[in-house]
Amino acid sequence: MGFLNKIKKDFLAVKSRDPAFKNTIELFYAYPGVWALVNYRFANAIYKKGFKRFARFIMAINQFITNIDIHPGATIGENVFIDHGIGVVIGETSIIGNNVTIYQGVTLGGVSLNPGKRHPTIEDDVTIGAGAKILGNIIIGKGSKIGANSVVVKDVPPYSTVVGIPGKVIKRKDFTPLSHNKLPDIEKELFEYLMDRIKVLEEAVINQNKDIIEKDEEIEKKYREYLEAFKKY
Repeated sequence: MGFLNKIKKDFLAVKSRDPAFKNTIELFYAYPGVWALVNYRFANAIYKKGFKRFARFIMAINQFITNIDIHPGATIGENVFIDHGIGVVIGETSIIGNNVTIYQGVTLGGVSLNPGKRHPTIEDDVTIGAGAKILGNIIIGKGSKIGANSVVVKDVPPYSTVVGIPGKVIKRKDFTPLSHNKLPDIEKELFEYLMDRIKVLEEAVINQNKDIIEKDEEIEKKYREYLEAFKKY
């Protein structure tokens, strides 16, 4: 795939994946993610030829203009779409496959000061929700979806959905588009379970309720069903 063809695909990705897109003129002023990728393509080509300082300078100017920080040494595939893009950070040894969608505030960062591969590998067709942090030399499997504000520090199998801090796989073999408003809240479920348990205990102390064991078993059953739901994926 030629250099200019990659840039062309960067522009076409907006048309195919952003329902807010109205006309081609918008690409020149309303999509900083597109221009960050275009600048990266030039800087990366220069970086590979050994002009690393100049490549870093180009991306420094890009960061000032777009508020998107991409290291010129990163590897980014074709048809990648950075939507909105503000606050996106992509580290030096990051590898991003084809057809990846990245929303604002995403960080592909490192957790080690040692040289070498220290940033994530994002395989093809992955969607990364707003504010998600993917840290370390880990692999996000093909077709996976990372929920907004998740913090992922372990490998993710292909076609998985991940949410939470730290990120947990809650669903596998899911081919539907990422819907941020439909992702389950693991912490909320656990909090509600604990509140129900406390309520039962309070009633037992205040009212000397003889049915405490029955209520406790009912809550415990719901919690077990909640845990078993994760084992189905």
